Amino acid sequence: MAAASAYSLQSTPSSLNLLRSTRAAARAPNLLSFRNSIITPTLSQKMTTAVNVNAFASQRKGFSVKSQFINPPADSSRPAKVHELCVYEINERDRGSPAYLRLGQKPVNSLGDFVPFTNKVYSADLETRLGITAGICILIKNMPEKKGDRYEAIYSFHLGDYGQISVQGAYVTTEETYLSVTGGTGIFAGAYGQVKLQQLVFPFKLFYTFYLQGLSADLPSELLVTPVPPSPAVEASPAAKAAQPGATCPNYTD
Repeated sequence: MAAASAYSLQSTPSSLNLLRSTRAAARAPNLLSFRNSIITPTLSQKMTTAVNVNAFASQRKGFSVKSQFINPPADSSRPAKVHELCVYEINERDRGSPAYLRLGQKPVNSLGDFVPFTNKVYSADLETRLGITAGICILIKNMPEKKGDRYEAIYSFHLGDYGQISVQGAYVTTEETYLSVTGGTGIFAGAYGQVKLQQLVFPFKLFYTFYLQGLSADLPSELLVTPVPPSPAVEASPAAKAAQPGATCPNYTD
């Protein structure tokens, strides 16, 4: 029995070692499975990222191609001929214009003051009533050293059946300025270019020379008359002032 007990004690470590090996082997697949569960998502993520990068690159290439069609080349067929047109703007003190709104809330002219206005428009020879101007001037700077002001002007010339011309730009009460022609209607549809503003008597008499481009046809001869030389003394003819038949353009704007 002692021998049997000794044998039993001697065999126990071997049995324990065998049991441990068996358990380790049993756990090995689980550990491998765990490692695979870590490696596989990482690899999958890299592959997904690579696919997304390639897809984004393809999208960028497609966008680059499309953008070439979003910005078409300039229209070379747009008429570039320059049409010169001269008119007078005269304030005859019968339209309640201009209206000076002191929004700058200062006793002197200051930034932010508004000046809505409307005056009469006559042909360059002062024989025909064409229509009116209508718009607004926004005071940008008072210039006491020059006894004048600088405005940003936005207004239109309404010329009866001929249509309308819109302009915008600097209006300086003490000097000549150029404004942009921003568009038009009627025979002035598609108009662009510039207009020279000559101050004759502020704010009552002004002379304009338009340099119009973009028109589809030449201006009518009724508008292309020889100008009366600009001066502070100019006046419209009595017939034009009275808007008598034959002294107005068709359906002149009042």
